[in-house]
Amino acid sequence: MAKKVLVLAGSFRKKGNSDLLCDAFIDGARSAGHSAEKIYVNDKKIGFCRGCGVCNETHKCVQNDDMPEIMEKMIRADVIVMATPVYFYAMNGQMKPLIDRCVPRYTEMTGKDFYFIVAAADEDHAAMEKTLAGFRGFLECLDDSHEKGVIYGTGAWKIGDIKDKPAMKQAFEAGKSV
Repeated sequence: MAKKVLVLAGSFRKKGNSDLLCDAFIDGARSAGHSAEKIYVNDKKIGFCRGCGVCNETHKCVQNDDMPEIMEKMIRADVIVMATPVYFYAMNGQMKPLIDRCVPRYTEMTGKDFYFIVAAADEDHAAMEKTLAGFRGFLECLDDSHEKGVIYGTGAWKIGDIKDKPAMKQAFEAGKSV
């Protein structure tokens, strides 16, 4: 059965290391007959959550930006890939507001499979655990959602460094296996 794959690419650098891993994942998914869409988080207008609480009653945010469109795609997807470059052992500043702004409709994001892509200069996979903890905290709030895999794009500092790393093949194979 073909699945809908949504890739949320958090990097500012198109064709940077995390973005190249996203493309490999998408190529794998499409090679297996799945549909895949990539959203560049940085191309979207996403305001910070204001904590006003209005969405607790209305299930709509008071802000007028691109989050309703993104949430709708997240709700409709079978598989969600969240990709971020790792800055100081945390997800980048574009990905966190996206997660926070899911509050109005997070209860509708059920039964999803998630993959995480992290790209960092550090070689140590264990160093990525702090970044992954942020993603996993989000998943803990979603009913019947499952972490299916992590692609560690480690040892990649400059744009394109990831091309020669095993993570490229791992991303392709993960996409193929959704």
